[in-house]
Amino acid sequence: MRDVCLTLPTNRACADTITAIGAEAAHAVRRFGVRVHLLVLDSAEPADRARHAGALAGLPAVDGVVVHHLDEDAQRAFLREVIDRSGAVDPDRLLRLMLPDAVSYGACTNRAFLLAAALGCESVHRRDSDSRYQLLDGEPVFPIEHELATLGLKAADAAAAVTEYTLDAAHADKPVALVGASFVGELSVDVGEIRELDPEVHHDVVALWAPTGASEEEKRELVAESFTGGGTEPFTADRAVLDLPDIWHIDMCNIGLHHEVYERVPLPPATDTIGSDYFLHHLVRDATLPGVTHNRHIVNYHTPERRTGPGFTAYQLRYAKFLLSMLYLYPVYSEMEAAGGALLDEQHRVRPEPIAESARRSAATDRAENHRRLAELDRCYRRLGGKYAEFADHLAPLRARLLDEAQTDIEDFAALIDAWGPLVRASRATPVDRRPR
Repeated sequence: MRDVCLTLPTNRACADTITAIGAEAAHAVRRFGVRVHLLVLDSAEPADRARHAGALAGLPAVDGVVVHHLDEDAQRAFLREVIDRSGAVDPDRLLRLMLPDAVSYGACTNRAFLLAAALGCESVHRRDSDSRYQLLDGEPVFPIEHELATLGLKAADAAAAVTEYTLDAAHADKPVALVGASFVGELSVDVGEIRELDPEVHHDVVALWAPTGASEEEKRELVAESFTGGGTEPFTADRAVLDLPDIWHIDMCNIGLHHEVYERVPLPPATDTIGSDYFLHHLVRDATLPGVTHNRHIVNYHTPERRTGPGFTAYQLRYAKFLLSMLYLYPVYSEMEAAGGALLDEQHRVRPEPIAESARRSAATDRAENHRRLAELDRCYRRLGGKYAEFADHLAPLRARLLDEAQTDIEDFAALIDAWGPLVRASRATPVDRRPR
């Protein structure tokens, strides 16, 4: 029986989402005959964790759905054993990268990858706490339908399960490595209010994540496409394209990844940085691995806390760090794109060594562009006034620290890639508490 991991990392109350994902797990078992490990990585407050446990306990019993609900203490215990088994030379650093004190979108997904390896899973399917499923004729539209139909199959063999096959014949023998869609609803990055307040400032703020030297036309195109997901049209019928994946229309709330990708290269473990969990999108496409881009988009919404008070400050800081991270990620993306299929070995598996080397080289990139980004962000927020101007005051004394952190983050990523193979192998030998449902 094929084992797969349907995972929800969360740090907020989301009992209704857990119930909905439980239904997707049950659907996967009935539809594909797989065993689904429903993995909830729970960093929420104790009262919310208790409600999550209640939601999991209340799921209908389905033979083939195995529930794993791990709080941070349980995750830390698992990681300590894995790191010790791996023989790592700096175990404390690795533990910090895998389970930092701050929010890390990459690290929480990396933990899911190692736990999936421990559970013997062939794929990881990630959902987010601030998302819901679309409905068609009153029934939820589950993305796992496309994910399990094609992931891991040779592309030529997966052709029958999609509506369009446009892959170059040169890649037909390679496995489908990524299957995903996007979202409908609110922008994935919470800049909609900025767009309403001042469209010109919105353009300038979003354009800051363009590569150094991008033309004005390229910036306009980037701004028009950024964070919009699958648009607003509701789901009415399936469309699934098998090709090199359209990574600009695939989001981490709606993705399935084959183990031969995430067991070879992790995600950047940067803290307080939105977008830090999208690296494998680029790797799959640049390495010329096939993927399926479909239209079973998830419904996205933003929880209120990120728009006022401390939540607003924290979220805007994560956006600022996202902009700074681009200085170091763009050179890696460029080198991966230039390498293309050379990133794969003879068995079409990703070679992690050149990616780690690229990340280390990138750490030496001149910081001038990041100084400019921070200055421009300051100007934009002060023009908006109100809470944005207040955030600019908050950001100003943090500039030097943030510049240092952005460089440290890419250095940490290179170190984690180096350690990743032994961590995955150690995970396969490390038990995870299993509670059948």
